[in-house]
Amino acid sequence: MPHFTNLFTYVVVVTVFVIVPGPSVLLTVAKSISSGTRAGLMTALGIAAGDVVHTTFAVLGVSAILMASALAFAIMKYVGAAYLVYLGLKALLQRSSSLELPSSERAFGKRAFTQGFLCEVLNPKSALFFLAFLPQFVDGAAGYPHAQLAVFGLLFIALGAISTCSYALTAASVGSFLKERSSLAKWQNKFVGGLYCALGVRLALQER
Repeated sequence: MPHFTNLFTYVVVVTVFVIVPGPSVLLTVAKSISSGTRAGLMTALGIAAGDVVHTTFAVLGVSAILMASALAFAIMKYVGAAYLVYLGLKALLQRSSSLELPSSERAFGKRAFTQGFLCEVLNPKSALFFLAFLPQFVDGAAGYPHAQLAVFGLLFIALGAISTCSYALTAASVGSFLKERSSLAKWQNKFVGGLYCALGVRLALQER
């Protein structure tokens, strides 16, 4: 198990890191504003599930392939960017002027979860982050490095999920504000779509 000092330092660093809004938070906020609390929370849970995949890869050493292979990094980067741009264009082209939630909330929740999961798991920066960041806190003298990596990864997932869910709950109130002002409805899809596209372009331009 990690030494207490390493564990405490890690928790402090990660807490600060997850509080600062990044792409995952922006995705969660956008979904919460456009589709309500449930969609925002399901997006946050999808992102957490994606981080489970990255943690597993980091523990098993698969992420090292992305660090060493420019081709693997490029493929993952552009697939993730294309998916984000697809979501953005879909929102931009949607002509609905209503901010009503879909009648099938359960199905929509599943779609939001899937979108959050795919956006996170297809982000090569997340894979490289887990590979580069987690090992810095591993205590070689404590032994069982894979177990330590797993603990650090699970802590990151838990703290990240708390942060994104909190952002989702806060952003949902913005969605309620917009719903009461139908004149703003036509601009909502453009805002959300533009945000998705911007995130996709940002991901595509990222360097290793």
